[in-house]
Amino acid sequence: MFAVLKTGGKQYRVQAGDVLRVELIAADSGDKVQFNEVLMIGGDKPVVGSPLVRGAAVQAEVIEGLIKADKVITYHKRRRKHSSQRTRGHRQKLTLVRITDILASGAETSGVKAAVGTHAARVAAHSTAKAAAPAAKSAAGEAAPAAAPAKPARAAKAAAAAPAATAEKPKRAPRKTESKE
Repeated sequence: MFAVLKTGGKQYRVQAGDVLRVELIAADSGDKVQFNEVLMIGGDKPVVGSPLVRGAAVQAEVIEGLIKADKVITYHKRRRKHSSQRTRGHRQKLTLVRITDILASGAETSGVKAAVGTHAARVAAHSTAKAAAPAAKSAAGEAAPAAAPAKPARAAKAAAAAPAATAEKPKRAPRKTESKE
């Protein structure tokens, strides 16, 4: 049995026991994660999703949480009359995982943490922290300030600069033109 999964903008054909290098996910070494974006399950009865197979998942164990790919060097040179050049290097961060199981159904009840990228994990953590902060304040009995400006110092500075900006600027003197006669 095999599956085609999507993670990090790429698609992988996997079987149980395969070792993959995928884009960095928010998991530590030894964690068990689950890829929920399964595009196809193959085997005796192939199932093709439209676009995803409902209820299917691929479970994996994180072997190493952070590895780096080979360095890619880019070199740009502007030719002819420009003597400028630029060299840049980049190493992509990856996660090494071993596929342990392919679930054709029942992925919602498996209880395994979903494999999400680090950006998605940071966004989720910040959105839950912001939602929890007002709830904590109201539970403590503190009232939130009503319609206070986000940055009062900046608002005051802008208000002080507004009259100065509208003041009329002095006009330049007209140019002297000499006529040839």
